[in-house]
Formats: sequence, C-alpha cells, structure tokens
Amino acid sequence: QVQVVESGGGLVQAGGSLRLSCTASGSIFSIIAMRWYRQAPGKQREFVASAPLSGSTNYADSVKGRFTVSRDNAKNTVYLQMNSLKPEDTAVYYCNVYIGVTATNYWGQGTQVTVSS
Repeated sequence: QVQVVESGGGLVQAGGSLRLSCTASGSIFSIIAMRWYRQAPGKQREFVASAPLSGSTNYADSVKGRFTVSRDNAKNTVYLQMNSLKPEDTAVYYCNVYIGVTATNYWGQGTQVTVSS
C-alpha cells in the first residue's frame, strides 16, 4: 500500500503565497511522477504541475510563472510553491503519485487553498 499525504493549505489574501507539501510512504519501489491537481467547487479536477523522476517539470498555463514545483526524491516528497495567488486559484489541491512498477496512481486526501480578494 502507498499513502499520500498533502499539507500546507490555508487561507491567504490575493497576491500572497503558500507552499504545499506532499509525501508518499509505504510500499514505494519506483515513483515515476509526482503531480499536483486541483478541483474548484462545481468544476472538474484539473492538472496544475508535475515533477517527473527525470526530465522537465510541467505546468498548466494558468499557473506558469507563479507556481513552482520541486521534488526531493530522498524524502519521496513534492512541493508546490504558489506565489501571486489569485481568487481563481481557490480549490482543493490534490497530490498524485504514479508508481511505475505497478502502473498505479495514488491520490492524497487533498488540502484546501482559499484565496480571498
């Protein structure tokens, strides 16, 4: 089993910053990618950023230049630094971990980010 736990959400004013963390634990043999998604009320879950084991990071157009994803492989942890936050960034942010050996995706429980105007 793999456990995925996010932390770092909260309430912030527009223009502020937050840093999310996500740590995977358990039967981890080969994490290929760690990704962030978000889901706003009444909307579908959408991709935010990814940090693959190798290669370049990727971002949704809506967060490019404001969000930065980074990864600590030794700790099986991925971070999402969010700057210049906007009210439209308000959502539950989910961490996704893809295990290559079993070709399985695991999700965290989500962390709420609320940006007030």
